[in-house]
Amino acid sequence: MNLYPYENFYAMLSGVAREYPSKKVIFIEDSTYTYRQFLESVDRLARGLELIGVEAHDKVALICPNSFEFVQSVFAISKLGAVIVPINTMLKNEEYRYIMADCGAKVLITASKLEKEVGNLDESVDSVERVVWIDQVPTSKRNHVALDEILSSHPDSHTYLPGKLDDTAVIFYTSGTTGHPKGAMISNRNLFSNLVAAKERFDLRAGDRFIVYLPMFHSFTFSIMLVLPFFMRASFVIIPSILPFSNIIKQTLLKRVTVFMGVPDIYNALIRAKLPWYFLWFNSIRCFISGGSALSEDTLTRFRATFKRAAMLEGYGLSECSPAVAINPIDKQKPLSVGLALYGYEVKIVNEELMELPVGEAGELIVRGDCVMQGYLNNPQATAETIQNGWLRTGDIARIDDEGYIYIVDRIKDLIISKGINIYPRQIEEQMMLLPSIKLAAVVGMSDPHSGEVPIAFVELEEGYEMTTPAQIKGVLKEHLAAFKIPKTITVVESLPKTATGKVLKRVLKQGIH
Repeated sequence: MNLYPYENFYAMLSGVAREYPSKKVIFIEDSTYTYRQFLESVDRLARGLELIGVEAHDKVALICPNSFEFVQSVFAISKLGAVIVPINTMLKNEEYRYIMADCGAKVLITASKLEKEVGNLDESVDSVERVVWIDQVPTSKRNHVALDEILSSHPDSHTYLPGKLDDTAVIFYTSGTTGHPKGAMISNRNLFSNLVAAKERFDLRAGDRFIVYLPMFHSFTFSIMLVLPFFMRASFVIIPSILPFSNIIKQTLLKRVTVFMGVPDIYNALIRAKLPWYFLWFNSIRCFISGGSALSEDTLTRFRATFKRAAMLEGYGLSECSPAVAINPIDKQKPLSVGLALYGYEVKIVNEELMELPVGEAGELIVRGDCVMQGYLNNPQATAETIQNGWLRTGDIARIDDEGYIYIVDRIKDLIISKGINIYPRQIEEQMMLLPSIKLAAVVGMSDPHSGEVPIAFVELEEGYEMTTPAQIKGVLKEHLAAFKIPKTITVVESLPKTATGKVLKRVLKQGIH
């Protein structure tokens, strides 16, 4: 069993702040925060949250854009021994209602620009007692409060309810291929195992500076871009919005970023952008890290030709593994491989009976180690199906070469990954089949150079609805689903290919995609 230097996030922060009180840890726009200043702000927020009723093991939901307040909330929630629930900011109201009710969130921390989709969650979800707005409060309701207001409450009072290593620290909601999103319960131990492993694999240093522009709610961003710098006694730059992309380039140069993490569509955009010569000449990047989906060989080749002084490291992970499982080492990368399993983790390739397969043979990738989640919240059946004898079934088909390098071949599940975000087809299909004109719907992933994959749909219409158009269907879906879940194309077909039992043959649909 690995030994970890801290029991929880807050213990880590307070320890580092004692060692390096004056070191700058966060850069955001024109502001900077030292470790001591950040710790003081966390203490104030923790006290404020305590005064509005947050206790140990309570769930606190973050539907919050990239911001100083998001990071501050993470550590304040940890100080109280409560559970952080970061939620995708691109969802719709009914999707939020399900997740908030499923986890039993007591408090929601959010921003006024999201008011349309989140403003009534305290009325529609019984567990929600208070809503904290990081900026202005867009309502006069009694249980809605501004963050500034609770920060001014008894700033000198300190309560610390230390969470243990095996307490649940975070719940990441992950979209499977069936039913509703599932809450992957991640303990402090799970996350610290990822931090220890990443430190070893990336050869990270206290002098490194990360850049955080991908959404903080995503498990990859949360663990490896937001929490890891604190573990390393390093620093990071927060970019509130991914657009304009030119600002990311500018801040990378001006703030002397050394570790740049992204997903394939970002790297595709980067190598196609007309980068100024002074950026290529003067940037401080020594390490690029890519996750979410595979980089194409063309992108890898062009990237290495453009950035000759930096290593490009591809990796692999999933929310259920906190999330990183494997990454290429700095001293030896293999094209199209996601690298070696991280320190302390075991991986195997198995057949349907979970028997290990020979080197080089493709089968399901399974993982064992301290990264493996505690289970799915409120879903023991899904937990038992996913974790067997301590091994987590990833649902991904892979092969491992004779040096231990992992190559992801395909996905067993129907999961679609677009820009590193999971999309599950069944939710879209079920929403489409609520329309009286649609008899049957099937959604599959289509390869896309910018997003990795995008969902596309095929539908059979009920008799008498021949005039229903794809545009009309999309118009209805937009009222219920996040924009990234709307199928790029909707094709009306006379009959979907099916098995003898009526199950749609999605592989046949995929074969017809060009």
